Amino acid sequence: MICFPNAKINLGLHIVSKRPDGYHTIETIFYPVGLKDALEIIPQDSSAPSLNEKGFRFFPSGIPIKGETEDNMVIKAFNLLATEKQIPPIDIYLLKKIPFGAGLGGGSSNAAFMLKLLNATFALGCSDDNLRDFAAQLGADCAFFIKNKPAYSFGIGNELEEIDLCLDTYYWVLVKPPFNVSTKEAYAMITPRQPEISLKEIVKKPVSEWKNRMKNDFEVPIFKKYPQLCTIKEKLYEQGAVYASMSGSGSTLFGLFEKPPQLENIFPDCFVWTDVDC
Repeated sequence: MICFPNAKINLGLHIVSKRPDGYHTIETIFYPVGLKDALEIIPQDSSAPSLNEKGFRFFPSGIPIKGETEDNMVIKAFNLLATEKQIPPIDIYLLKKIPFGAGLGGGSSNAAFMLKLLNATFALGCSDDNLRDFAAQLGADCAFFIKNKPAYSFGIGNELEEIDLCLDTYYWVLVKPPFNVSTKEAYAMITPRQPEISLKEIVKKPVSEWKNRMKNDFEVPIFKKYPQLCTIKEKLYEQGAVYASMSGSGSTLFGLFEKPPQLENIFPDCFVWTDVDC
């Protein structure tokens, strides 16, 4: 059985306060976008060669995945669900297309979709609430991908409130330069503040008004350290974007366009994705 875990972007991001436990209270709008990985599981006989003691074989491809297999979010999701459910032996195939360290939630999406895929394939009987509980144990934004619908997120990013928002009439462009921004580094640059207007109210305004209203608090300090990101944002507006912003703590910038953008040779050496041909 196969599925296609998609990326997300953050429409605005406010760092509201720092908690005693070291986490930060935030608010943001999660929105799913069409850049996707591919994830497939194939049931195997228990005697399949090279099957490990936990009952799976893992076959990653696409963008190279660094680190140990057990640290991959797909495997963490499998191991977590296997603590409470009986899962037959499987082969796991993951084709990575969503860049790492990009503020696009690729790992979180993989984990959430793995939970949903296992639940559907083996009729494990988990409700959406059950799956969200499992997902929340894997990462703050994993739970978003269970329903995978536009949502206002608050708390540490784990509290979700679905919102009525459709951007299907716009063309998306994602641009990621050949470097990442560390989330830990990004938060170290931030001074939390209470927003004057909640993103939940700003997102109700026309997209044409977002440029001067909807902000990502990470942009000011991160653009100072990585001016290339500011340049990418400026170029998106020069090419006709109605709204452009950094997603999460970076390093991806995205733009919303009313017409198909012409981006040939605009962002050399960058990963560029657009849904124009999707």
